[in-house]
Amino acid sequence: MRKTELLIPASNLEVLKTAVMFGADAVYIGGEAFGLRAKAKNFSPEDMREGIKFAHEHGVRVHVTANILAHNYDLEGAKEYFKELKDIGPDALIIADPGMYSLAKEICPEIERHVSTQANNTNYLTYKFWYEQGAKRVVTARELSLEEIKEIRKNIPDDMEIESFIHGAMCISYSGRCLLSNYFTGRDANQGACTHPCRWKYAVVEEQRPGEYLPVYENERGTYIFNSKDLCMIEHIPDLIDAGIDSFKIEGRMKTALYVATVARTYRKAIDDYLEDPEKYKANMDWYKAEISKCTYRQFTTGFYYGKPTDEAQIYDSNTYINEYIYLGIVYEVDGEGYAHIEQRNKFCKDDVIEIMKPDGRNIEAKVLKILDDKTGTEVDSAPHPQQKLSVLLSETPDAYDILRVSKEE
Repeated sequence: MRKTELLIPASNLEVLKTAVMFGADAVYIGGEAFGLRAKAKNFSPEDMREGIKFAHEHGVRVHVTANILAHNYDLEGAKEYFKELKDIGPDALIIADPGMYSLAKEICPEIERHVSTQANNTNYLTYKFWYEQGAKRVVTARELSLEEIKEIRKNIPDDMEIESFIHGAMCISYSGRCLLSNYFTGRDANQGACTHPCRWKYAVVEEQRPGEYLPVYENERGTYIFNSKDLCMIEHIPDLIDAGIDSFKIEGRMKTALYVATVARTYRKAIDDYLEDPEKYKANMDWYKAEISKCTYRQFTTGFYYGKPTDEAQIYDSNTYINEYIYLGIVYEVDGEGYAHIEQRNKFCKDDVIEIMKPDGRNIEAKVLKILDDKTGTEVDSAPHPQQKLSVLLSETPDAYDILRVSKEE
């Protein structure tokens, strides 16, 4: 059996540390340019250094995305960027464009090169081609079934790694190469600036009747015809391992620390339980499914893994996420008096009952006993201002890196 890596996204330094503490074997991040999530906060060189240091201290790898489809005007900047990364020292680069790949191979050959899903990797000869170019790993196209991935595994060198998305948002376009955003808004999805027009509501206009909008009906349930459900393979860990996938990749470089903690912790436990004892994995399935539903999602599908998706893989009546929990903040440290120091993310009040989410899988209810504003040192009854720095006394003492959240039902 091949070693299984859990690869978690991180939008910033705070989320990277959360991913590390909540079970990632590796994290993938973007710098301030050349990645496909321009709207994510991303990492400055200083934050990247700190994040890599923190991850390595905990035995976790860091992969950096440089997966835009480059134009001529990108190349000089890319050269300087790869020189900077050579000095910073991540474990791997995720690249889609052959020109960008050749620059990385020339400038920083000691850093592993992984070929992005954006490169449309759908067959074993493509994998062999990239292996001959020195690639350590190739990310499968999202359109592949598990049977196709098995066939790739059988026909590529043993030391070549396969990475596949197993959870998160799906794209309407082939391997994420989309022109809709550029067409409608001038923001190029292949340059990292996607406006997600697949989530918009559409109508049909007959060319002889301009301005007369006719709704698009799918079983009379609405008009969000491009809006895919999210991928979720938590119930299919054995099949993913059996297919020979080395790295289980979670989508979401624009997600919050709460999302990352929830998904990382759940998949970590599911993978470990299965490897320890398949019966333990089966017995804990209700816990995995309950926990994974506590992060934001758009209903779930298994994507292409068991064949071409049907119309059931789309959501027709809404483009919004389901969100059962509210993210309150991360505990940075706990002082000698038991106060948890946090930077608040959403409003909560004294006497609220909240939940301490721990990396080991426990969720502990706690009452908010006291809130101090760190700026003024005064006690307050509520924390309404985002990013307010607070000292919070709870009925149960948390640890550093625990997540504070509250159910919307409270």
